[in-house]
Amino acid sequence: MKRNSIAKRVGALVLCAALTAGSLAVAAGAAQSSSVTAQLSPNISIVVDGTERTFYNVSGQEVHPITYNGTTYLPIRSIGELMGKNVNWDQSTLTVSLTSPRTADAASGTPDGSASARQIAAELHPEYTITVDGTARTFSDANGKAVYPLLYNGSIYLPIRAIGQLMGKTVSWNGTSSTVTLTGGSDVTDADSFNQSGTGSATASITAERAREIALNHAGLTASQVTFARADLDRDDGRLVYDVEFYTSDYKEYDYEIDASTGAVLSYDYDAEYYNGGTGSTTASITAERAKEIALNHAGLTASQVTFARADLDRDDGRLVYDVEFYTSDYKEYDYEIDASTGAVLSYDYDAEHYSRPSNGGSTSTGAAISEARAREIALAQVSGAADSNIRKVELDRDDGRLQYEVKIIYNNMEYDFDIDASTGTILSRDVESVWD
Repeated sequence: MKRNSIAKRVGALVLCAALTAGSLAVAAGAAQSSSVTAQLSPNISIVVDGTERTFYNVSGQEVHPITYNGTTYLPIRSIGELMGKNVNWDQSTLTVSLTSPRTADAASGTPDGSASARQIAAELHPEYTITVDGTARTFSDANGKAVYPLLYNGSIYLPIRAIGQLMGKTVSWNGTSSTVTLTGGSDVTDADSFNQSGTGSATASITAERAREIALNHAGLTASQVTFARADLDRDDGRLVYDVEFYTSDYKEYDYEIDASTGAVLSYDYDAEYYNGGTGSTTASITAERAKEIALNHAGLTASQVTFARADLDRDDGRLVYDVEFYTSDYKEYDYEIDASTGAVLSYDYDAEHYSRPSNGGSTSTGAAISEARAREIALAQVSGAADSNIRKVELDRDDGRLQYEVKIIYNNMEYDFDIDASTGTILSRDVESVWD
């Protein structure tokens, strides 16, 4: 087990885990390489699907994560083991190949309990090519900036985000315990491994960059007008999707879910009050009917095309708002938050993945049994040290016919997102990542 005695916060890490081709005979001074200063980080633990992993080179020596320029790297040979692939190096073409099926045994050795964090001299090699089952792969951080392999002590390292993308897993970072976690997805990410029964797409047909473009075009914005928080490949109900999130200069927040196979916008969310600390209105100047009209006009629909689920007057951060929800005949769901004083659209959400109508005889929640204040308490209890002022969003929403609170907390450069059952107070889902990821 890694020692977590080093209580150092890695802060704004864009954690992107890595792959090493241990002890590969690589020329150290290739034409486009450059010397860089990185940090050996034995205090960082790597957990894959609930199991902490320790990595070794072919000589049985433990190899540790490296952090460089806000990104965490791991050796490629170890990733080959995780993916069930062989790792080979071609000096003539400067190419690392990961191929199936794996025939080599997993490396083993003795854990190195004496290692400590320290600066190291490494080499950045943009000229190296990484192929997976014959397909060349390139890698980027959450902002779309290219990241390249590192060479250290005869081993090639790749970023953790690349590992998550290759393995179809979600990568998250816990700054308190200095732990990188890879969860979900499949153990192997070649096309054959996902070519199973089911309706989900097997592989991503579009890139993260293309997913960003689709989201920007839909929002009517350009790359120069926003800052990307993430563009992550994830699996949702057996389908590969890109979760794209970005902010404008005045901190309006946009969240998109893009089908990684077709490029279709599956859902999106816009929040104009994410960082708005205004005091808001105290009385409603528009009616619920007017709020419905505003939402319909924004969605480009008419009353005859939808069925309304609710148009409730509520108070959010001291401001009166209408929560308007409706769905179409094919059960596409729309959720709006309308300022009850000005009629401004404060936030909206669209979900093309089917609206489930509440059933009178079923177990679906039809009303919130816990208050917003209680939802805040539940979420804050999960983030040690955070206060109510760190909460950036609390929304009551309906997901698959169930009312739930969506709570977002920003604390110590980390973003925490919770879905809390509005009937029982149960935490349905939790996501943690660096605000820079």
